[in-house]
Amino acid sequence: MDTNQNSSNSDIFSGIEKLGFNINTSSLYEEKSDQTKDETKAKNEEVDEASLLYDKEQKCPACESYFKVRSVKTNAPRLVSRDSDFFIHYSNINPYFYDVYICPNCGYASLKRDFEKLRQHQIEKIKSDITPKWKKKYYGITYDVDVAIERYKLALLNYFVIESKDSSKAMSCLKLAWMYRLKNDQQNESLFLSQALEGFNRAFFSEDFPIYGMDRYTVMYLIGELYKRTGDFDNAMKWFSKVLTTPSVSERLKDLTRDQKDYINEIEASQAKASSADTDDITANTEKENTDTKKRGFFSSLFKK
Repeated sequence: MDTNQNSSNSDIFSGIEKLGFNINTSSLYEEKSDQTKDETKAKNEEVDEASLLYDKEQKCPACESYFKVRSVKTNAPRLVSRDSDFFIHYSNINPYFYDVYICPNCGYASLKRDFEKLRQHQIEKIKSDITPKWKKKYYGITYDVDVAIERYKLALLNYFVIESKDSSKAMSCLKLAWMYRLKNDQQNESLFLSQALEGFNRAFFSEDFPIYGMDRYTVMYLIGELYKRTGDFDNAMKWFSKVLTTPSVSERLKDLTRDQKDYINEIEASQAKASSADTDDITANTEKENTDTKKRGFFSSLFKK
């Protein structure tokens, strides 16, 4: 930029000093800092996600108040992949983050498909054990994984307090495990997978099917999968075998089950190979030590007086 242009720019606001403004600037269009650019990008991303949501009016079955819930537009999520325990990875927006409804008035919370399924004695439990301790919280326009974890835990607490079905607690624990998987928190993922396993195991023998849209055979598979993911391969194989030996199971589910059995067989074969290698090393070291001992004994006998 030449001197004349600099001089011209410095006079941009000349003449308004009498109005109380004494401003000296060389440019109206300064470059934004990297921090400002990052903040703008984050804001744009939030706006984009917010555009994939809408507000839905919901009536609370516990206190009968009305409130707004954040809901994901039907075609907004884009499926990326599926895990073997039915967790779906999405792009654009994660619908799991919005799967819990919370009444801001009384604190009642549950998975959205369960929200209106309250019995009178459960309503009384909410009023006596949840509402007096509830502190209203605003979660913002969009939710992230940490917000989702808090909301799932509040739903799980409600299920526990009102003595809901084992399957309801199990499904909440499974979805909490999935949220911790997104955070790469293996310790908490394992904790909630174990809790989900116990709940589905109980539900299998005590509840009617379908359970959260899953028929008997799908739950059998899921129990085997949860045993696999928590390291109990023996019980996993037992449940997988039940699926494979049942004639009425779909081929799709059988194929998925075979994949998991093959995975376990590969892991066990690898472990057996590693164990065999360790045993060979120990044997070789023991034989070497025995040979060295014999040699020392032979040479020492030569020099005995």
